[in-house]
Amino acid sequence: MELIKIEAPLSEEDVLSLKAGDNVLINGVIYTARAAAHKKLGELMDRGEPLPIELQGQIIYYVGPTPAKPGQVIGSAGPTTSGRMDAYTPKMLEQGMKACIGKGLRSQAVRDALQKYKGLYLAAVGGAGALLSKKIKKCEVVAYPELGAEAIHRLEVEDFPATVVNDAHGSDLYAEGAKAYAR
Repeated sequence: MELIKIEAPLSEEDVLSLKAGDNVLINGVIYTARAAAHKKLGELMDRGEPLPIELQGQIIYYVGPTPAKPGQVIGSAGPTTSGRMDAYTPKMLEQGMKACIGKGLRSQAVRDALQKYKGLYLAAVGGAGALLSKKIKKCEVVAYPELGAEAIHRLEVEDFPATVVNDAHGSDLYAEGAKAYAR
């Protein structure tokens, strides 16, 4: 299995070079946002107001990390179910977001927006939050601290593992996998 190293934030060329099924190791800065933060971001976008983070080229990780224990950068940091963010994802892609990381299926509207705005949906392994947290080298809250674990965090990651599920070309790893086992 080949692992492809990518640097965040992503360029359009980075996105277009990847396809469903590719396994990546992410290095650089990514941001966290779960449902509560997405609701606030959505309200700002609807009003045409500036966002607290620059979305251009960014990767958003759907995670609400647990508090760090003494000597740790972050607590457990496993992905949450992505479908809760589907209502906001097309608009975030339109604003320049290039990838999101979570677990589970995405809606047709999100898959269409990934093609239209040249983005990626990546999956991280659910249930592996403690392992994934070891790939996070720095963590700081950058917006909505009142949301606690659902605040937006800026993460510096090193070799953070993920798999491309939906690519900018319209491929869907989940659909391809289901077809392979259909009778």
